[in-house]
This record gives sequence, C-alpha cells and structure tokens, in this order.
Amino acid sequence: MRVGFGLDAHRLGGDPPIVLGGIVVDDTRGLEATSDGDVAVHALVDALLGAAALGDLGQHFPSSDPRWHGAASLELLAHTVGLLADRGWRAGNVDVTIVAQSVRVGPHREAMAARLAEVLGVDVGAVSVKATTTDGLGALGRGEGVAAHAVVTIVPI
Repeated sequence: MRVGFGLDAHRLGGDPPIVLGGIVVDDTRGLEATSDGDVAVHALVDALLGAAALGDLGQHFPSSDPRWHGAASLELLAHTVGLLADRGWRAGNVDVTIVAQSVRVGPHREAMAARLAEVLGVDVGAVSVKATTTDGLGALGRGEGVAAHAVVTIVPI
C-alpha cells in the first residue's frame, strides 16, 4: 500500500458553473481555471499521482496544452486511473476535504462521493468527501476562492 496527498485551489471569478467532485454545486459563479476548475478532483489526481510516484497534475495535464482547456476534470481522473492501472495500482481509500467559505458542499456530498467512486472503480464506501471553512481567515475565508485537500491510499491490483 502507498499513500498520497494532493492540494489544489482556484480563485472565484471564472465562467459558471462551479463543479466539485464532478457535480455542479453552483450554477451562478465559476472558478478561474484551464479546465473546469474542479479543485476536489485536481487534489485527488495529484494525490493518486503522488502515491504512485508519477509526478503531478501539471506534468500530465499542463495548462499550456490546449487539450485541457475547458476539460471536465473527471476526464483527468479517468486518465490517471488508467496510468495507475498500467503500473499495477488502483485506488484503495479516498478522503477529500473541500475548503470553501461561501460554496455549499453539504447538499452535494453524497453525489460527489458516488461520482468519484464510479470513475475510480471503487465502492462508494471507500470515498469520503468533507467540507470545511476557514472561519473567515485568509483569502479562502474572504470567499476569494475554493481549495481542496485529498489523501489516498493505492493498493496493488
């Protein structure tokens, strides 16, 4: 078994909608990003790549590559699942924490976990999605953006 950690953040202000964990959570605001800006999936992809010692999000999906402009982040996750499988690994447990002051995650938590589990090819019971705020501290606390942390285990296939 191996463990990986990922972190991603994006500033509010892009075109709507805000997508987190593959689910539209706000259709009136957006995040500035090359892809759909799904910080939960980006953190998860970085955690998976790190656990497998395969580099990071920017190496595999550079913002300079037009293929990723406007891409659904679940496509990046599916591609990453394939990279891990090619090397004999699959996701074990997934724990994602979304940090947002004004974006409501709670009503979408179960749908996010189900969507992530589906793409990862794991039971939904192996995927945790949580949310927190910074209680008004810092840029995230001022509602300037959204961030996510992810911790994963990967196990041999």
